[in-house]
Amino acid sequence: MNITEIKDPTFLKDLSIIELNDLALDIRQFLINSVSKTGGHLASNLGVVELTIALHYVFDSPRDKIFFDVGHQCYTHKVLTGRAKEFSTLRQYDGISGFQKRKESSHDVWEAGHSSTSLSAALGMAVTRDLQHEDYAVVPVIGDGAIASGMAMDALNSIGSEQKKMIIIFNDNNMSISKNVGAMSKGFARLRSAKSYNSLKQNMKSVLKKNELGKLMYSGMKSFKDAIKESVIDKGIFGEFNLEYMGPVDGHNLTDLIRVLKVAQEHDGPVVVHVITQKGHGYSPCEKDLDGNWHGVGPFNVETGLPLKHTPLGFKKWSSLISDTLVELAEHDPRIVVLTPAMINGSALETFFAKFPNRSFDCGIAEEHALTFAAGLAISDYKPFISIYSSFLQRGYDQINHDICRMDLPVVIGIDRAGIVGEDGDTHHGLFDIGMLRPIPNIILSQPKDAKEARDLLYTAFNQKHPFALRYPRGEIKEHMTSFDEIEIGTWPIFNETSTTKGYILTYGEDVDRLLEKITVNQIDLAVVNCRFFKPLDENCIAHLSKQNKPIFVYETDMLAGGLSSAILEYSNDINIELKMKRYGIGDHYVGQGSTNLLRKDQFIDMNYVLDDILKEI
Repeated sequence: MNITEIKDPTFLKDLSIIELNDLALDIRQFLINSVSKTGGHLASNLGVVELTIALHYVFDSPRDKIFFDVGHQCYTHKVLTGRAKEFSTLRQYDGISGFQKRKESSHDVWEAGHSSTSLSAALGMAVTRDLQHEDYAVVPVIGDGAIASGMAMDALNSIGSEQKKMIIIFNDNNMSISKNVGAMSKGFARLRSAKSYNSLKQNMKSVLKKNELGKLMYSGMKSFKDAIKESVIDKGIFGEFNLEYMGPVDGHNLTDLIRVLKVAQEHDGPVVVHVITQKGHGYSPCEKDLDGNWHGVGPFNVETGLPLKHTPLGFKKWSSLISDTLVELAEHDPRIVVLTPAMINGSALETFFAKFPNRSFDCGIAEEHALTFAAGLAISDYKPFISIYSSFLQRGYDQINHDICRMDLPVVIGIDRAGIVGEDGDTHHGLFDIGMLRPIPNIILSQPKDAKEARDLLYTAFNQKHPFALRYPRGEIKEHMTSFDEIEIGTWPIFNETSTTKGYILTYGEDVDRLLEKITVNQIDLAVVNCRFFKPLDENCIAHLSKQNKPIFVYETDMLAGGLSSAILEYSNDINIELKMKRYGIGDHYVGQGSTNLLRKDQFIDMNYVLDDILKEI
């Protein structure tokens, strides 16, 4: 079948099981070839091809509401709803999103980018349906990593109480990004082992109901059957939430999937359909991956599975630099411990976890728990480092505020993927953490300009007694492995200042050195201030700048609201000093997807644009 000719899912209902299986093979190959060119979430999508086909075969989208938790596994859904012809633009600027997006299609009824929201949304849809006396199915698909988080547990508790009709597809591949952890994961393993009971029950039913005597026997065994069901299944996780349970069923067997979904469709009330899938199914490199390397990928060679882009010699990822520094520091300080909310691979912490297993803790998809766990370690005189993507940090705001900063505990928070992250788009850009954290008392908030400063700031963080947040971006940085120097907190170095300086550019991160290079090459008489601390500000430096009575340009690549320039304006207003200041940054809106360079141009924070504008002012 020509995948790009698919307009909507209605054609599925006319296909035989053989034809549906052929379609699954075609879609799987289409996804592999497409993602190899654009990059994207591959393993998770290969795992739900048959499941997505079965959902669209049984239900009627968009009348029936089919949606995926997080949404990164919606590629087959997008293909079946007529977007295959646009896959060359997947995750590109002005292209289709790697997640569900309501503006893209009426079939995308919910959108997210973070885990565990689908069940709460599903309950809202089901309640609305019943209040309006409408009739449609609500079918959220949630994985075993996401369903174990606090928000999903809250939703299950409410769903079990409200008893609204919905079909929860529990997509169980025993992985989130990498292997799942925790007691819930062990509970799901026990549910998987119940497959023999379900097969026995189905076989018994089909055999005994072939004649009258058999029907009587089957009916008479009901109490025995229910006793087994009670002990094996319902007293498990979902039964405790007052939810009916069906499964487990093979998520790659279309016959079984369609059969169980049709039965679930007739159930009155909430039912969980437990589907066992294999992440990366059908592509050997993905199937063998236990560490999450194939969860999200860049362009790669389909035949070899090797990436087309390699880290340049002498460079390493920012997250790897931080992780390697942690290892180096922990070798000399037994009180350093590391925590992560299910992002060992994403935050490059594999080496630390392997070298210090007793000082490493994967908390699962549970940022709130991980942060308060870190607070408990810090109050007990340990030195916790917790790595969290900037876009996920907001989920732990209460814990940072209430449990860490209020008690002034020395937790070191590594804010990974800070700033514009590129192709994952508005749900994943790390643009809000500065404005979110800056108002909280006691916290120190910083960002290094290079590898040397990153290592020194991390060293400094472990040698002081307050909450310390260290931002660092996605991408690579040139290595710099020297001894450690402690940095005076709240200091801003000034570069290229002379008696003829015409103005000052205040910025942070890698843009400090990039600006210096451009200014030097083009012989522009501007000084650059490395604002490596967003909090506390360098009050002495601000006083110095005020006395120069020259233009000040604040160049920030995050949100203007609550950012560096906001902090400077607030401070200068409070002490009644005047600054001739112009600021560049991101306005009051969300930023879409695309390469970092394209998005900087789109947001008018491209360095060439900013410098050209500054030259008009001096």
